[in-house]
Amino acid sequence: MRVHNKKSGIIAEMNMIPLIDISLILLIIFMVITPFLVQSQIQVNLPRAVTGVKGTDEGVLKVQLGADGSLAVDGKPLKFQRLEKELILRFSKARNKTVLVEADKTVAVERVVQVLDTAKRLGAGKIGIAVKPVDK
Repeated sequence: MRVHNKKSGIIAEMNMIPLIDISLILLIIFMVITPFLVQSQIQVNLPRAVTGVKGTDEGVLKVQLGADGSLAVDGKPLKFQRLEKELILRFSKARNKTVLVEADKTVAVERVVQVLDTAKRLGAGKIGIAVKPVDK
């Protein structure tokens, strides 16, 4: 890179190569990290039901209960003791307070009832339990 010349004075050139290199490296890093972020969600094996209606996901607060005892609210993992505080925070921001419980079929009914009871006590308008339709 030339900085100056005796005849023409100072020459200022902007070099774009380092900026492009850094941008491509960041792009590669994000492409590698993305699958790990997607896999961090709780895997829930929902029970099957013959009757069921596909609802909309707009404004629905999803509480997921995993087979291993894990709990997540809209994909954010947390401890069961923190559920009430998280629901209070989410309900304060929501217009319609709809809760959908996605519990693995091996989760104890008592655990599901505790989540439903907590949601109803905090003022949830609608409460539902997610199921998979039976393949015909």
